[in-house]
Amino acid sequence: MKTDVKKIFGSNVFNDAVMKERLPKAAYKKMKATIDAGAELDPEVADIVAHEMKEWALEKGATHYTHWFQPLTGITAEKHDAFIDPQSDGTTLLRFSGKELIKGEPDASSFPSGGLRATFEARGYTAWDCTSPAFIKETPHSTILCIPTAFCSYKGEALDKKTPLLRSMQALEIQVLRILRLFGNKTAKHVTTSVGPEQEYFLVDKEKFLKRKDLIFTGRTLFGAMPPKGQEMDDHYFGVIPERVLGFMEKFNEELWKLGISAKTQHNEVAPAQHEIAPIYDQNNIATDHNQLVMETAQRVADELGLKCLLHEKPFAGINGSGKHNNWSICTDEGENLLDPGETPHENMQFLLFLAAILRAVDEHADLLRLSASTPGNDHRLGANEAPPAIISVFLGEQLEDVVEQFVDNGEATSSLEGEEYISGVHSLPHFQKDATDRNRTSPFAFTGNKFEFRMVGSTQSIADPNTVLNTIVAEVLSDMADRLEASDDLPMAIHDMIKDTIAAHKRIIFNGNGYSDEWVAEAERRGLPNLHSMVDAIPTLTTDKAVKMFEKFGVYTKEELESRVEVLYEQYSNTINIEGLATLDIAKKQIVPAVMKYQRKLANGVAELKTVGVDSSVQEKLLEDITANLKDLFAAINKLEADIPEAQALESEAQARCYHDTIFTDMSAVREPADKLEMLVAKEDWPMPSYGDLIFEV
Repeated sequence: MKTDVKKIFGSNVFNDAVMKERLPKAAYKKMKATIDAGAELDPEVADIVAHEMKEWALEKGATHYTHWFQPLTGITAEKHDAFIDPQSDGTTLLRFSGKELIKGEPDASSFPSGGLRATFEARGYTAWDCTSPAFIKETPHSTILCIPTAFCSYKGEALDKKTPLLRSMQALEIQVLRILRLFGNKTAKHVTTSVGPEQEYFLVDKEKFLKRKDLIFTGRTLFGAMPPKGQEMDDHYFGVIPERVLGFMEKFNEELWKLGISAKTQHNEVAPAQHEIAPIYDQNNIATDHNQLVMETAQRVADELGLKCLLHEKPFAGINGSGKHNNWSICTDEGENLLDPGETPHENMQFLLFLAAILRAVDEHADLLRLSASTPGNDHRLGANEAPPAIISVFLGEQLEDVVEQFVDNGEATSSLEGEEYISGVHSLPHFQKDATDRNRTSPFAFTGNKFEFRMVGSTQSIADPNTVLNTIVAEVLSDMADRLEASDDLPMAIHDMIKDTIAAHKRIIFNGNGYSDEWVAEAERRGLPNLHSMVDAIPTLTTDKAVKMFEKFGVYTKEELESRVEVLYEQYSNTINIEGLATLDIAKKQIVPAVMKYQRKLANGVAELKTVGVDSSVQEKLLEDITANLKDLFAAINKLEADIPEAQALESEAQARCYHDTIFTDMSAVREPADKLEMLVAKEDWPMPSYGDLIFEV
């Protein structure tokens, strides 16, 4: 039966259309003022909304509601409460008040807080984010009303990822409106960042997944020899989607559409078993909520269909990992995209001023952007020949680079390159106007027509962190620009000079070449651009004097909140590598070593039998010798890892994270190397887990 997309789209969302239909006109008008203009929420209106939200949810089959929030774990959290209100006569009523809608009280001591909360300080609050619509989460076994919320401590500190994001959106809006007023726009009242995050993922067979303890414990393979074929034929990218995967995608899309998520594009990615889904743009905080739902829904639907969805940035060594390209632009409530250069970018001074501001922001805070895309998993990916390097640079393309160079060389720009006509040489194929610039897939921060694509973000990440940083650093630059322009006696000339001077001062951040090349690494060093190789190297950037001053100025983070996040990041890194190290030992000692020894005995017995009957056993003896040598190497590497982990566990904070990065991670690689060689020597039926070939080519 064909899916009626128009009928199901947004059917599980308490959106504007539902509110308009169900709320009294006066209540709806006040609610819209709160959502669109930030007006204070009337408690009476909250009661009305809560009642109608409950009635709507009951009609959908829900018996419980939850304040759905995003703690510092990077995933979502929820505590379910029933609508029941027991009465003295033994019956019950179904109620949901405005107070219950607006505020919840989950335990704040059991979530990561980086020292903001002590164990005995348990009280925390969830506060309704009415700008992101409530929705029904529908699974085969439950129907829950989910209310998007922010999460803070009893003392008001942000304990989540959404609160700083909302603060950064507010900060950027204020500064953008100041700039727009200087250009004569007196009517725009609201500005938001518009975000469209692409999501890459792997699909593997669930039965095979359950035979891989490394995937179960860590989300990535800690062992595995490369199969004869990987991605070198480039035949998977945009290839025909396998039927089983298409079935998953169809169900996946339906579930997302019910949630009002505009999933539009789907295709095979570069690596075998790798795929991508991309939505249409949405308001920043809604896009963040939606991306969390995309990840949750992908894993749930895959599980229902006998598959497993792997979101780890690098689930398989030797083939491409997964990212999440964060497409970011700035839009007004009048529908204007402020990053649209128009037909003649050289004449669009408003666009050029915003462009200059972004170049300066990225140059001055490249370290923070690098940190915002840091996860233990992304350390495997960034800088490899598949993803942007760990060095932040900006790609502008031929058209804008030409405009920029005109400003720098001549003090003004007088022309813009235009796209040429596409001519194929085949009479029956259409001619059309090509874009004025090509794309650069090696750039970490690329202009792509009317937006910037931040390509470094990891596939497991919440997009709240990179967008919080991006919004704040641009707000800081726009604030400084507005201060100076508002004091100018000759505004047009001041704008012109500001564009020219800013571009000239920060031109070093522009790079349109091959970001994968060794030459770029050397060139970036010559330019003085930071090269933070790992998450551990990047974490300290969050509490530099420069960063603290900026975040506090715009009310996005306090110094204490920043310090807490540093501790949380070190702890998350250490915990991740500790689990991987322990899993490496567990699998090597309990599965690989016993399997190899069993095969070794089988082979030795075979050699003895051949000698008994006088048959040449030199081949078998050589194989046995190779297995024995690699087994000895494996055992030595296991012993070192086993000895080093307790030393790392005894450390704290940065020292611990660095030990895990420098020592434990290296030890794990040393265990893997002989193990992967042994996989190629031991018979397939005697190897204790599915191979890479089984996992990525048999979906």
